[in-house]
Amino acid sequence: MLRLLAALVSVVFLVSCDDSIVKTDYKATTNGSWNKDSVVEFNFTGLDTINKHDMFINIRNDNTFSYSNLFLIAALDYPNGDTVTDTLEYMMAQPDGTWLGKGYGSIKENKLWYKENIVFPSSGVYTLRVSHAMRKNGNVEGVVNLEGITDVGFEIVKSNE
Repeated sequence: MLRLLAALVSVVFLVSCDDSIVKTDYKATTNGSWNKDSVVEFNFTGLDTINKHDMFINIRNDNTFSYSNLFLIAALDYPNGDTVTDTLEYMMAQPDGTWLGKGYGSIKENKLWYKENIVFPSSGVYTLRVSHAMRKNGNVEGVVNLEGITDVGFEIVKSNE
């Protein structure tokens, strides 16, 4: 009986591991509110410099997030000092208000495409900086505290190409 249980646990462990994930990390916002001046920063090293990767920005939101889309500014700093900055828009809900993310209960996790088939050309420290760029319609000033974003993360996976 003990051998059967050990075998079952081993199979579950092996099946649940995703070997395509290269790097992943999350950082929590302050009490589920993301301040416009709060830049979420991730540093990572040890990447394959030959093969292609896909990058995602991962966002966890709850029901207090009152928008159907999300605007982000993402900057990727390379070890050689180059920086690539992108302004990104993601749909977070369907027109009827149904959240697009996955998850049960009040928290939804959104895996948002950031870079496809990217090659990290050199070894060293890479830095990803993410901030929100939300505005209310007709308002020049940004949303100071974006309610409902509980966590901001990133994920790098091996590309399928």
